[in-house]
Amino acid sequence: MADHLSMRRNVASLLKGIDRYNPENLGTLERYVEMQAKENTYDLEANLAVLKLYQFNPMFFQLNVTTQILLKALTNLPHTDFVLCKCLIDEQHQQEDQITKILYLYDLLETCQFKKFWSEISHSEIIVGVNGFKDSIRKYICHVMGITYQTIDQDLLAELLGDLSHEELKQWMTKYGWAVTQDGKAFIANQEENVKPKNITEKIDFDSVAGILAASAQ
Repeated sequence: MADHLSMRRNVASLLKGIDRYNPENLGTLERYVEMQAKENTYDLEANLAVLKLYQFNPMFFQLNVTTQILLKALTNLPHTDFVLCKCLIDEQHQQEDQITKILYLYDLLETCQFKKFWSEISHSEIIVGVNGFKDSIRKYICHVMGITYQTIDQDLLAELLGDLSHEELKQWMTKYGWAVTQDGKAFIANQEENVKPKNITEKIDFDSVAGILAASAQ
């Protein structure tokens, strides 16, 4: 952790002023990306700086570093980090197999095709080395569940979260304060409480009305 904090401070100083886009800093920034993947930390600003440097200096482009940046951005859904990162990658590099695969994974998550997502990564080694990736995605899925469902079958919930065991599902439900209903379903939230109608009252004083009427009479 001390090494990470030291690296983070060093990178923060590199990102200040014009030195932010100095290609000589790429080596340090790339090691920082690898550290984020290994230690399950995240620094969007530093990662965007790496992609920007690749944009300015295409000869320095590193596919492995770019894939790590995109995977880390996926872990921060529902924030728009992934879109920001994608916009800094040129179309040619977006055709690389690894990047195409990650773009597909993003689409699956955005369209809530969670079963398909878990199936895709189960047959791929693309997330190897990105520690905490699966749990970060589960947090995102729980977020979606929390704003979508009132109750859901526990077996289906376990499947959507990546085929969790009963004990693992219990831990996630406890983490989010989700209870079990009498018929054995997972109670997520009372969605009716999330829909709060707003009464809008417009107050117009007599002088304002008189002014409007006078203007319209002219």
